[in-house]
Amino acid sequence: MGRGAWHRHDATEAASEDSSEWQGWRGGPWGRRRGIRRPFAVLVLLIVLFAAGTVASGIWALAALFGFVPAHPVALGFGLVALLLVGVGTIASARGLRRMTAPLDDLIDAAGRIETGDYSARVAERGPRSVRSLARAFNQMSGRLEEADTRRRTFLADVAHELRSPLTVIQGQLEAIIDGVYPADEAHLAPLIDQAKTLEGLVDDLRTVALAEAGSLALARESVDPGTLVEESVAAFQGTAKAAGVNLRAEVAAGVPRVEVDPGRIRQVLANLLGNALRHTPVGGSVTVTVRATGDRVVVEVRDTGSGIPPELLPTVFDRFAKEPGSPGSGLGLAIARDLVEAHGGRISAESPPGKGTTVEFTMPR
Repeated sequence: MGRGAWHRHDATEAASEDSSEWQGWRGGPWGRRRGIRRPFAVLVLLIVLFAAGTVASGIWALAALFGFVPAHPVALGFGLVALLLVGVGTIASARGLRRMTAPLDDLIDAAGRIETGDYSARVAERGPRSVRSLARAFNQMSGRLEEADTRRRTFLADVAHELRSPLTVIQGQLEAIIDGVYPADEAHLAPLIDQAKTLEGLVDDLRTVALAEAGSLALARESVDPGTLVEESVAAFQGTAKAAGVNLRAEVAAGVPRVEVDPGRIRQVLANLLGNALRHTPVGGSVTVTVRATGDRVVVEVRDTGSGIPPELLPTVFDRFAKEPGSPGSGLGLAIARDLVEAHGGRISAESPPGKGTTVEFTMPR
């Protein structure tokens, strides 16, 4: 093949490649997007032209009506119709814009109130569907913020109250000893130690509650036998039970599997439940702790024959600082038990039929 033929062959191949690339480019994603956008652009252009023509016709009809330009009556009629359409369209657009912006103005005002700490701010659910959905979500958000703020204030007030009692006893006793009213002997210093231990226990409970609230409660899980765990806890409370004249026993079903839990935390749960049961069971009563397997969970049940939980307190018995008037303790025991059980992935519940004692049951996953 000669030099001229070779160059012509290269030129033909290059042209062919360019043509194929151009076809591929036109048929590629960009080409398809252009194919999709073209009808939309034409539609927008037609709408704009129609609106511009309508406005121009309305202006021309208005000028013809006042005699500024000559016009045929039929053309003038069409122009007046166009002018009417412009007026109706303007009014409808203004109303639609107002319908859209008014709820948004309410949302902006309510958001400003929440920014200043007013969590009671709510907005009316009106306007288009999307704006109504936004208003509904905003109201739910502000409701949760208000509820959380109320819980925080209540919690701080309850903590201050619980701390004040032992501190008042300690301060009064120390002042009496310093003033010489009481001698600094064991009989008058022992109550101070008891109140200091009460404060220590309350601070530990508050720390546990704070860690659970923040989701930072550390669990040292290990494989344990739940029956052995319950029997050890029951044995630790036998002295207290005998002193109270209460029969305390454990019943472990056969074949209960091992569980992956933090034994120290589960002992803390059992201590809270056993302490409450023994405290509210009269002389001659009984407290029974049973352990059984149900499905993929192990169930621990603490049942007593005590006075029971008042019906009005039962729905909130696991809330913080929930306790009967005059009841000893901080009211955090069952709340901490709930937090610890739920941290293990379990559930806890309480039943207290009138006159039939109380049953508290919690579960642990295998």
